[in-house]
Amino acid sequence: MTVITETKLEFAKLGSRIGAEIRGLDISGDLSQETVAQIRAALNEHKALVFREANILSDEAQVKFASHFGPLTKAHPTVASVEGEENVLPVDSENGSANNWHTDVTFVVNPPQASTLRSIDLPAYGGETLIASSAGAYQDLPEELRNFADTLWAIHTNDYDYSVPKNLEHSNAEERRKEFTRLKFETAHPVVRVHPLTGERGLFIGGFAQRLRIVGLSNTESKDIIRLLQAYVTRPENVVRVNWEPNQVVLFDNRITQHYAPDNYDGQPRKLNRVTIAGDIPVGIDGKPSQALQGDSSTYSVVAPLAAS
Repeated sequence: MTVITETKLEFAKLGSRIGAEIRGLDISGDLSQETVAQIRAALNEHKALVFREANILSDEAQVKFASHFGPLTKAHPTVASVEGEENVLPVDSENGSANNWHTDVTFVVNPPQASTLRSIDLPAYGGETLIASSAGAYQDLPEELRNFADTLWAIHTNDYDYSVPKNLEHSNAEERRKEFTRLKFETAHPVVRVHPLTGERGLFIGGFAQRLRIVGLSNTESKDIIRLLQAYVTRPENVVRVNWEPNQVVLFDNRITQHYAPDNYDGQPRKLNRVTIAGDIPVGIDGKPSQALQGDSSTYSVVAPLAAS
């Protein structure tokens, strides 16, 4: 009797704390349960995976790949999707750069568990994506600061002051902001989130907490504390710098990372497409779940059961 065994996927580490890549793995078709399980295990370990020569050449194929890891969200709670593809968000330099550290859509009560990005148009230089491990940041905190962070909750919102100098604003920034805030969301999340699959603790802050309000503290106190904690997230040893190639997909764990797209390509076209996988409601170390304060995100995303994630 012939026994067919699954090939073990070999991901090469990109850094000691975050990031791994694999080249030549065709992820465009039907993936076996074993392959999906191996990718999930690698994601749990490395938090960001780079698939080079991935053979995903269409939105349909990207949606199919992302669907292996759970139900999908709509493209975005407020921003328009790619025409005819309700799950696909264009990340296009024509609409500005996401050059601030953030975790995707944390202003809703159940942010995506993971995000996929696919290269479409790339500049001749620059245009990388930086991804940071918030678990590494939490581990780096001095014990006293870690214990303090464990007790904190922060307000995340899509309606905040971006504080971008006028000379650095994109030409259609005002129109994009109106679209982004046409529905307003506000959610209280634990500053320290427990990952539901690994049990790791990570700092759950980033761009949409830029309203800089810690529950129970003043705005000034909140700004200082979040600035202090955020500095640990973006320490170089916690960051992987992903260089883009044609036919490339990146999958990262939105529960325990932040990311940043530096505007370092001199106005050249840069376009990626994003598909996100529905997530659960975050919980803090005491098991208390996040609370929606404003906005109904149910039409954007289901609350994904952990068994499906």
